[in-house]
Amino acid sequence: MADRPELRVESATACVVTDLGRVAGPARGLAVNGALDQFAARAANALVGNAPTAPLIEATGFGVTLRPSHDVLMSVTGAPAEPTVDGRSHPAWAPLSVRAGEKVRVGISDAGLRAYVAVHGSFDVPRLMGSCAPDSMIGFGTHVTSGTCLSLFRSHPPLVNRRFGATVFDFGIPRDVGRVSAVLDAVDGPDAAEFGPGLQRLYDSRYTVTPRIDHVGLRVAGHVPQRSVTGEVLSRGVPIGAVEAPAGDELLVLMRGRGITAGYPVLAVLTSRALDNAAQLRPGQQIRFRRTTAAAATAAYLERRRLLDRIALRARTAFAELR
Repeated sequence: MADRPELRVESATACVVTDLGRVAGPARGLAVNGALDQFAARAANALVGNAPTAPLIEATGFGVTLRPSHDVLMSVTGAPAEPTVDGRSHPAWAPLSVRAGEKVRVGISDAGLRAYVAVHGSFDVPRLMGSCAPDSMIGFGTHVTSGTCLSLFRSHPPLVNRRFGATVFDFGIPRDVGRVSAVLDAVDGPDAAEFGPGLQRLYDSRYTVTPRIDHVGLRVAGHVPQRSVTGEVLSRGVPIGAVEAPAGDELLVLMRGRGITAGYPVLAVLTSRALDNAAQLRPGQQIRFRRTTAAAATAAYLERRRLLDRIALRARTAFAELR
């Protein structure tokens, strides 16, 4: 029996294997978690012909160096610097054919915070409620560190153009698809009326991303609108992307690792596209919130999903023709 393909990790900091999240978790009191930049994660899997929910690597801040035991097909999305294979630069947001034993280095550019690495066939890792997404509250997940060996379900023969010596595919991804915006679109939250005219300050002010960033949320410093009513806010369910106003001079944006309930007033809720942007924000970055509507947010979401569907179809068709 042939050896099972593996991906050996030569260096890594703040890396995990994740997926789109534990959708069954909230009904059982667990956070959904999963890739913070959902679009980048979906795109990475689409580019190598995987299912959208396939496990992949999320590298935060410091990048990762990998070496496969067999020929593999990879993709790198999110906010990476150009990945290199044995020192040769290759484009991100495109399929990348890597030969057995070659060293793949994925750095993180200054334009973002997280990169995603998908491998055709994906990783064989433990799952909980159908998801491999790490959950620090219960100590579950696959952390990627130097020396880790990740088992793959399958290898992939080389897909290299002999004339150019590189993987050559164009699946129609816009050149600026990974650009991180400093403007976060949001709809008014369930407690918006409690802030009266002062709510407009949320959309008129600039905020600075603080170093307090993790899967639970990120804090931004700046003007915090004050409630025009008194009384406690009862703990209740809150959505991912909720913009809360705790006491002090910081707003809290809840991310995918947020608790199921919370008790701070919710001024606004980020759109799905803004959530992907928020996942790439670095400490010290200046941002602002922009009011939008549910209809506009839905239209933007559907536009991006159509792009992902086109990428997935083109990738599946291209790889099927090459078999």
